Amino acid sequence: MRREFGIIEPAKPEFEPRKLLGVPHNGDRLVVSRFGPNTYEANLSSMRGNYSCLPDYPKITFSPATTFESISAAAFDFGNIAKPEIFDHNWLQSGLLVRAKTGVFANPPQDKNGNYITDEARLRALLEGAEEIEGVQFGENGLGYAPYSAFKTGEQSSETFAKGGLARLLEGARGSVAERLRGISSTDNYKLGVNVWGFDPVEEPVLRVASLFSDGLSDGGRLGVVGDRIDYDDGYAFGVLKQTSEAGSQKSE
Repeated sequence: MRREFGIIEPAKPEFEPRKLLGVPHNGDRLVVSRFGPNTYEANLSSMRGNYSCLPDYPKITFSPATTFESISAAAFDFGNIAKPEIFDHNWLQSGLLVRAKTGVFANPPQDKNGNYITDEARLRALLEGAEEIEGVQFGENGLGYAPYSAFKTGEQSSETFAKGGLARLLEGARGSVAERLRGISSTDNYKLGVNVWGFDPVEEPVLRVASLFSDGLSDGGRLGVVGDRIDYDDGYAFGVLKQTSEAGSQKSE
């Protein structure tokens, strides 16, 4: 029987509402959401949940962003979004990397059992025939490799960092400069430049979370780029929108 009088409560979304961010990426539009602060594994687990962003996205879930995608997301309006909300108070879990004896692999794939491949010989085999630009290799699905000789560690200028192999590897930059990371690390944001550490050669490959953050110095500080973070450290990670069959089609902003 219909109620004629009284308060009528609106229907609640079937799934938890989640804010989305649309950013330019490789000539297209990438839609992401931020998860955290938590361990990287916990953030990945949260991405697998069901969410909504009505009216366009009634049911959505997310997949982990590659370092390429994370940097595109962070670079968009960096000074007003990612810098104050992530970098200044915590850190960005941009994605996974494998530190090996001769260099760094970004975005290692998983094997059939769901384990990340860290064996250097297997990773090199997967990169056989991959595109190489100024010493950095770019394979499929984000997998790439930069030898330690291709980049500088320690304190350095934004320009030195952006032209180095590590920045180009993490950003997926197919040119001589990682433009997004150059913008993030510019003197407008970090007057003292960049500090790269935690990228020492290892005898046995190790899986790590590539992290970026502000060092919090009152004089403008540096952008920290670190390769020795492990999963128990809390941080933020981006998930890439992955629509379910029930969701509506993406609409341009």
